[in-house]
Amino acid sequence: MPARARGTAGEKPGRPEDEVDRIVAAWQRERPDLHPMPLHIFSRVSRLARHLDLARRDAFAEHGVETWEFDVLSALRRAGEPYELTPGRLIAETLVSSGTMTNRIDRMVAHGLVVRSGDAADRRVVKVRLTAEGKARVDAAMSALLSSERDLLTTLTPTERVQLRDLLRTLLLPFDQV
Repeated sequence: MPARARGTAGEKPGRPEDEVDRIVAAWQRERPDLHPMPLHIFSRVSRLARHLDLARRDAFAEHGVETWEFDVLSALRRAGEPYELTPGRLIAETLVSSGTMTNRIDRMVAHGLVVRSGDAADRRVVKVRLTAEGKARVDAAMSALLSSERDLLTTLTPTERVQLRDLLRTLLLPFDQV
């Protein structure tokens, strides 16, 4: 059995070890002066992010949607009827540059997922609208995504899921207030 990470507050004896525990134990052996709690947390977050990325790609691929397409399609879907936003609003929602967004919109127009149109009140304003095909794909991809992500949470109790949700929100809030 691999050595347990020593000196970590809050660890329960007999709890199964993961790869992060082994990495932390090695660092503790080599650098006992370091306090590894951030490594315990953020290495797991990083590894979980990789697993989530793969699960998302698989869920989206089942429905012919790339990850970047899902980001744009879901922003439009969340906007509600008539499922349209300006390119500027899409940039804010997806955190990409204007050049990247223009390229994405062009490609999605070519795939029949969105259309561009002028604003009736101000012809200088361009709107991007979800097509019926785009709506069908984002709805199917979202259902597949939630099913896949729900499966990833099966090892947690409902109470633990709420606790994790709340802790992650607390950790992320400072980034959202920038």
